[in-house]
Amino acid sequence: MKFLLIGENGQIGWELRRSLALLGQVVAVGRETVDLTEPDLIRETIRGERPNIIINAAAYTAVDRAESEPGLAMAINGDAPGVMAEEAKRLNCLFVHYSTDYVFDGVKSTPYVETDEPNPLNVYGRSKLSGERAIQASGVQHLIFRTSWIYSNRGSNFVLTMKKLFREREELRIVNDQVGAPTWSREVACCSAKAIAAFLSREGGDSQLLGLYHLSAEGQTTWHGFAEAILRHESKEVRTRPSKLLPIFTREYPTAARRPLNSVLSNTKFHQAFGFALPDWNTSLEKFFKPVVGDATPTGTSSGY
Repeated sequence: MKFLLIGENGQIGWELRRSLALLGQVVAVGRETVDLTEPDLIRETIRGERPNIIINAAAYTAVDRAESEPGLAMAINGDAPGVMAEEAKRLNCLFVHYSTDYVFDGVKSTPYVETDEPNPLNVYGRSKLSGERAIQASGVQHLIFRTSWIYSNRGSNFVLTMKKLFREREELRIVNDQVGAPTWSREVACCSAKAIAAFLSREGGDSQLLGLYHLSAEGQTTWHGFAEAILRHESKEVRTRPSKLLPIFTREYPTAARRPLNSVLSNTKFHQAFGFALPDWNTSLEKFFKPVVGDATPTGTSSGY
């Protein structure tokens, strides 16, 4: 089994390299190898490798900057996945892709399910929804996983930002009216590999498992609640300046891109299909701060694909 992993240096892609290695050969590429704004280069890369499974973990993830770079966001998040899907169909291989909670507007009071109508509030969400629809329209065998509030030991994410600010500021104002589920990229990668293995367990693949799924941590919190949990764990590990975390409303922290107030995703469909799910966000965060002895997973600063 040969995997082509696109987006090897992203938060999920970095973890996928290890998780997928248990299933077969992994050819991983990043932005230095394939420019996702160049469709011909994407096609050339895929046709040259001729993989059995293509996994796209690459994305334009700068949510606020996307408001001033809509063309670039759409090229990477919308157009490129469509090209990959077309090539995957041409090779008759499985295509795995990651999307986001930001395809929803957040007005629903309960967790979003896969059949809820998307209505993104920002350019980033619209670009990711465009990618989903291009994949579905291609007719390729696919697994699309929507996830939320991703964090890891690398890249640009809320956990690393908070750890830095705890050492620099005595007081932080954190939004407390946006609700979601912080999700560790390693858990997403592990569950993805297990889901792919389940698909491959039948000769020719189990077509009943194909489709769109929500794949995020269980439970929910606000950004303020997330920050409080990070501070508790961080204080156990190192001496850190006590930071006063002040809860504020979204309207008190204006950003270029609007965010949904409710980003909670229901993982029921994934659990029913595959028989497992991600742990509660608190459980994963504790594991994140207590790495297994001998875990040599390096950290870094790459924030792109």
